[in-house]
Amino acid sequence: MSISFSGSELINIAIGIEGRGIVFYDVMAKSTQNEAAREVFNYLADMERGHIEIFKGMLEGADKFQIPADESGQYTAYLRALVDSAVFSNDLVTSEMAAQAESDAAALELAIRSEKDSILFYYEMKEVMPQRAQATVDNIIAEEKSHLRQLSELKQKLAAL
Repeated sequence: MSISFSGSELINIAIGIEGRGIVFYDVMAKSTQNEAAREVFNYLADMERGHIEIFKGMLEGADKFQIPADESGQYTAYLRALVDSAVFSNDLVTSEMAAQAESDAAALELAIRSEKDSILFYYEMKEVMPQRAQATVDNIIAEEKSHLRQLSELKQKLAAL
């Protein structure tokens, strides 16, 4: 039996990804002693909040498209694997991981992995979105790439201390 996603399910998964990012960045902002790290974590949490609003705006027309299922269900299985293997699988796990991070550098490493997972998921999501929604997803991908660069730069700064 293959699992298929509707457009709204895919968007709700994206909303969940962004929500878990908010939880993680908020916990890290509160727990770090490094002011530069706190500013980056707060900024990233705010960006994720903006992404949630964008995705919520996309929900209205989301069920007008259906993800095409191939005969073997490989594509939907692939999407499911992306979701299931995400670094942050739920809010409780996310906040526990943030609270237990041994250092800002360790937290940054988790955040970097999460941003990479998000980018990969959004590229795949874009493939099945209607043409009119693809530019919006492209903008979110660009912002997630920006987050990845910011996290990498902060990691290098912390390593230099």
